Amino acid sequence: MAAALLSTWPWESLGLYKYVLYGPLVGKVLYSRYQEGYMKPDWCFCLVVIWYIRQIVNMLWAAFVNMMFLSKSIRINKQGYGFKQVDSEWDWDNFLILQAMIGSLACSILPMESIPIWNSKGLLWMLVLHVGISEPVYYCVHRLFHTGSLFTNYHSIHHSSPVLHPYTGLQLSFLEHLVLALVTGIPILGCFLLGYGSLLTTAGYLLVFDFLRCMGHSNTEIVPHQVFQTLPFLKYLIYTPTYHSLHHTEMETNFCLFMPIFDAIGKTLNSKSWELHKKIRSQAGKYGRVPDFVFLAHVVDVSSAMHAPFVFRTFASLPYRFQAFLIPCWPITFVVMLVMWAKARTFGFTFYNLRGKLHETWVVPRFGFQYFLPFAKEGINKRIDEAILRADSLGVKVLSLAALNKNESLNGGGTLFVNKHPDLKVRVVHGNTLTAAVILNEIGEEIEEVFLTGATSKLGRAIALYLCRRKVRVLMLTLSTERFQKIQKEAPVDCQNYLVQVTKYQAARSCKTWIVGKWITPREQSWAPRGAHFHQFVVPPILSFRKDCTYGDLAAMRLPDDVEGLGSCEYTMDRGVVHACHAGGVVHFLEGWTHHEVGAIDVDRIDLVWNAAMKHGLKPVSSINKLKQT
Repeated sequence: MAAALLSTWPWESLGLYKYVLYGPLVGKVLYSRYQEGYMKPDWCFCLVVIWYIRQIVNMLWAAFVNMMFLSKSIRINKQGYGFKQVDSEWDWDNFLILQAMIGSLACSILPMESIPIWNSKGLLWMLVLHVGISEPVYYCVHRLFHTGSLFTNYHSIHHSSPVLHPYTGLQLSFLEHLVLALVTGIPILGCFLLGYGSLLTTAGYLLVFDFLRCMGHSNTEIVPHQVFQTLPFLKYLIYTPTYHSLHHTEMETNFCLFMPIFDAIGKTLNSKSWELHKKIRSQAGKYGRVPDFVFLAHVVDVSSAMHAPFVFRTFASLPYRFQAFLIPCWPITFVVMLVMWAKARTFGFTFYNLRGKLHETWVVPRFGFQYFLPFAKEGINKRIDEAILRADSLGVKVLSLAALNKNESLNGGGTLFVNKHPDLKVRVVHGNTLTAAVILNEIGEEIEEVFLTGATSKLGRAIALYLCRRKVRVLMLTLSTERFQKIQKEAPVDCQNYLVQVTKYQAARSCKTWIVGKWITPREQSWAPRGAHFHQFVVPPILSFRKDCTYGDLAAMRLPDDVEGLGSCEYTMDRGVVHACHAGGVVHFLEGWTHHEVGAIDVDRIDLVWNAAMKHGLKPVSSINKLKQT
């Protein structure tokens, strides 16, 4: 079925190449620089600057909304932003391209020399024209777009987003943005026709317009209710995020642009507007709904810190890969991380709903390399300890520790905290039992021999003991005979001979199944025979150096299909996929287990945990399992 006229953007098929449409405007600015020898402050130059600032205004609002640690208590709709909504609002900046084109036409009509920088009368006239023309025109047109085919073919896309976001306000059809450009342009053009137009009033109007539109769609109530109690008449002069949110739940009310007085005149004012506003604002500063499950993550490095949803939402909705556009942001991110390192404890990061229960990710603001600095150990454990006690006091059921937060040399896989606080109600879980299960279920029944590095670690020990019970010969790379023998004695007597200590990589030159639990260099990988496969549980993952070998992904699982509100990827994982240790905590919570899962892995529970994961709809994700499914 063909799309309705002007319902789609003319450059929709261009993808990222749509930014070429800025070319003529930017080209004129650069040409002026070449001709004059300096950046001439003409209309084109001013438009580029204004449009850049407008982009920043929208992005800053989006960042604030996604800062759960700041906005959680004043959120109107408590749901999260799912991937479907992120994708539908991906091209939110199309309106800037459209208005840049309109502005470019104005460049050829209005010479810069005849326009003042500031005109105080222009400010007054712009306000008069906005209130007297733009507001009522928008109100009438908005109501019209809520009727019949206009709503079905055009305006319904704006109401398709389940949770309001600053970018939702920009998710309109091409026709609607043309109308919005007219509404925005009336005060600007009117001022110039009256002879009161100026550069600063034009820029100021556009920025205030963007700010108020973002605020109304922000899903965070930032306006204190005391303002309306002190000055009641302001209720009709400025809308609030709560006021506009009601338009998306009860669509026949609250149609105004920014001023509720027009809803009052048109008898479309929602009677619950200010009472709901007061209710939400009275909760400001309170924690709000307590999560049932918390995953305590950590920062890997500076560039991956920019993968947070409150930095670039679209970037965070895809698996992390280093991108060139991150380079200019690196210094700012580094400074922010230093401040958080010095001041912050832990902060809420993302959340999603599963089976009606709230699952949150908290982050310990420490870089990955810090976990390997001896002098940083005490400080990191202090932050983890504070997070556990905070979760316990809030009533969190299960707290799962991410990879480095449960490092054996750091806190014994979480045993430090459980021993220190024997009366904890929150269950502390390292999730490694499921990590081991994921790796072991990748090992085919036909495999008779494996080579294991990191063999005496928690995971290495469990994998070795499990495989020897399956009568698989395990070449355990370790220089410590004492640690090897300790593990060997844990195996059944008739299986102990399947555990073999090796001290060099050369011992695995004929073994095609490598399980890597300790980072190995390309030189060390070179001892693997052609066609070998590298399974791994090492952070960070090893380099895919060998072209004649295959490399497994980090142990991970796909969350159940009924997960809601998940709109960001966990580091390099695909959408809806989390690290196995995270999934292990989820299974622990869903099963209602009441024990702590810390310290050494109980080999007898590996199959139990795996079966529980399968029962609850979690699915293994790895290159091996993908091949099996194929």
